[in-house]
Amino acid sequence: SMEALGDAMKELTAMMRGQQDYGAERVRSLAATIESHGGEALTRLFPKDSLDHPSEALPAIWSDWDRFSALSDQLSAYARALAAAADNPRPSGGAQGGMMGRGQGQGQGMMQGQGMMGGGMMGGGMMGGGQGPTAEMLAQMPPDGVFFHLADSCSACHQSFRKKQN
Repeated sequence: SMEALGDAMKELTAMMRGQQDYGAERVRSLAATIESHGGEALTRLFPKDSLDHPSEALPAIWSDWDRFSALSDQLSAYARALAAAADNPRPSGGAQGGMMGRGQGQGQGMMQGQGMMGGGMMGGGMMGGGQGPTAEMLAQMPPDGVFFHLADSCSACHQSFRKKQN
């Protein structure tokens, strides 16, 4: 399940960065994959104190279950919003080099660990607590912006509930 989420996010990231052609139908398909693995489907993967291999979960999942559950639900809701926004107009050039990553001759973007995700909103702010814009609000945005919020949701969960990678 986590691999399916990761694969979908990687493909969406490439689209949003302009490294792969943007396709609204493909965005909807990938968003549906993410939605189906979020919410209760995600929380069911973590029965109380299940820290055995191959889990990369921290005990914090169970000590802060309400937040973990809220982020899991948010993941599904934001994936639905992305699917709804897939046909919305996109900024010219997408988010390449801006919020989503490093463009030609530009500095590091927010998806690379700076800005809102690196400590602003993510580090205990709006997204860090499982709060944020509603899926209905997001569905009115360009898909690039919705994807940013979706990725922020993933990052908030990983930051608090996943063992650090070597």
